[in-house]
Amino acid sequence: MIDLYFWTTPNGYKITIFLEEAGMAYRPIGIDIGAGEQFEPEFLKISPNNKIPAIVDSEGPGGKPYALFESGAILLYLAEKAGKFLSKDSAERFRVVEWLMFQMGSIGPLLGQYNHFRSYAPEKLPYAIDRYTNEANRLYGVMDRRLGEVEYLGGAYSIADMATFPWVRNPREGVDLALYPNLKRWIDAIAARPAVQRGLSVLKDKARQGPMDARQREVLFGATQYKRH
Repeated sequence: MIDLYFWTTPNGYKITIFLEEAGMAYRPIGIDIGAGEQFEPEFLKISPNNKIPAIVDSEGPGGKPYALFESGAILLYLAEKAGKFLSKDSAERFRVVEWLMFQMGSIGPLLGQYNHFRSYAPEKLPYAIDRYTNEANRLYGVMDRRLGEVEYLGGAYSIADMATFPWVRNPREGVDLALYPNLKRWIDAIAARPAVQRGLSVLKDKARQGPMDARQREVLFGATQYKRH
C-alpha cells in the first residue's frame, strides 16, 4: 500500500494520475498547505523540504516501509516498482527521463513563477509578469514543436506526460493555447483518459474555492514559509 501525502496541486496530481494509471493501491492523506500542515513535525520526517507530494511505501525495498519526497523521484520509483510507463530499453528510457527533467527543471519552476506574479504577488510587477509570461510561451513552444514530431513527450505515453500535464492543462492569461495546436491535441488526449480523470478528482472536495485569504497567503508566501521548522 502506498500512503500518498497529497494536496490538490499540479505536483500532487502527478502522483495520483500515475497511481490510477498503474492500478496501484494507495491511500491519499491530505496535507492542507494553506493551513500549514506541511510544517508538522511528522510530515517533515517524510518530506524535509516541507512540500507535497510525498509517499510511504509499506512494501518498499527489502519489504520495509520506504519514504520518498520530490515528485520526479516518486514517479521514477513508482514506475520501476510497477514496471509501467518507463521503458526498460535504454534509449527509450532516457528520452522519457529527459522530458521528465524538463518538467522538473523548467515547466514546474518557471510556470510556478508565472502563476505567482500574475495571481498571488501583492504588487503587480510588470517586469516579472512580462518575463515569466514570455518564458511560459517559450516553454509551450518547446512542447508544441516536440509534440509535432511524436504523440507523447517521451514517444510513448509515460511518466513524462503525467508530470507535465497537470502544469499546462489550464493556461492562464497571457498564453493562448490556440497558438500551440500540437500541445492542445496532447492536452485533450490526456484529459480524456479515465485514469487521469480519476486522478484529478482525488480530494477534490478539499480544494480551495475562491481567492486565497490572508492566512493562506501568509503561510505560503510569508514568514511561516521561511522560519526554521
